[in-house]
Amino acid sequence: MAPELVHTNGAPVKLPGGGRHRLPRRAYVTFLAGDGDYVKGVVGLAKGLRKVNSMYPLVVAVLPDVPQDHRRVLESQGCIVKEIEPVYPPENQTRFAMAYYVINYSKLRIWEFVEYDKMVYLDGDIQVYENIDELFELPDGHLYAVMDCFCEKTWSHTPQYRIGYCQQCPNKVQWPHDLGHPPPPLYFNAGMFVFEPGLATYHDLLNTLKATPPTPFAEQDFLNMYFQDVYKPIPLDFNLVLAMLWRHPENVQLRRVKVVHYCAAGSKPWRYTGKEENMQRDDIKMLVDKWWDIYNDSSLDYKPPPSSSAADGDGVNMQPFICALSEAGPVQFVSAPSAA
Repeated sequence: MAPELVHTNGAPVKLPGGGRHRLPRRAYVTFLAGDGDYVKGVVGLAKGLRKVNSMYPLVVAVLPDVPQDHRRVLESQGCIVKEIEPVYPPENQTRFAMAYYVINYSKLRIWEFVEYDKMVYLDGDIQVYENIDELFELPDGHLYAVMDCFCEKTWSHTPQYRIGYCQQCPNKVQWPHDLGHPPPPLYFNAGMFVFEPGLATYHDLLNTLKATPPTPFAEQDFLNMYFQDVYKPIPLDFNLVLAMLWRHPENVQLRRVKVVHYCAAGSKPWRYTGKEENMQRDDIKMLVDKWWDIYNDSSLDYKPPPSSSAADGDGVNMQPFICALSEAGPVQFVSAPSAA
């Protein structure tokens, strides 16, 4: 049967007496490496979060090879730039689904950002089209993310792809008993996830990585393995992988989608030519144009707030934020589909 959506109740923030309280330490975070054009994606993401009036900052974890001029661009867009050291998996002969995936293990460093209580990770090729601050209200103790799709050719090395099994349509092809039972655990796309930084988790992630042979989807496979027991699926509205538009259109309601992940071949707006497979679809062209509308909107450039003594290092006047939090809609997560 299809996954069942489970609703959690959104609750308004209640202030203690006096109307002042330290805002929970929360932030969005993304990752950037090298001197290429991916910086455009991060700039677009920063402007997108501003357009939807997110109340939390965007932290950019950068490797040492990100040039200073790119860092200055990010800071001029209000980003908090934090340099991290690369993380490499154990050496072996694994052939990654994409050659650049190996550097993505460095994303594990974000669990060291313990100055924040909770963070939402977003890849640099993601855009946010509606406010998703509600994700920070999800219960602690879990990693939340959207289930991935196994139908693209990058999954051709897996038994799921070979037999046509996909967790997005678990009733279409049943998992055969001769491949083991029950079916593989739910598997999330690591381009977006909600997590809680912590030094104990951070050190355990790095220690576990040392003893874990790399696999084709690099850190995504690793994170799925590591967080298997605490992973909770959330609706695809929070991370629409574009392949869903042609692989599982029955599952997509574009008007409800809040986050679009431009990870399909040829779909990154700043590189878009329309020549790759599926890139001439009207919905793809619309979503590419929608990204450029935000990127090119100078009114969304960062404007430093006027200095004020209303907030200090220990607290912040919560009143500007109360309305947004109080009106936040319910967040949903998806229970696991039946293995039967």
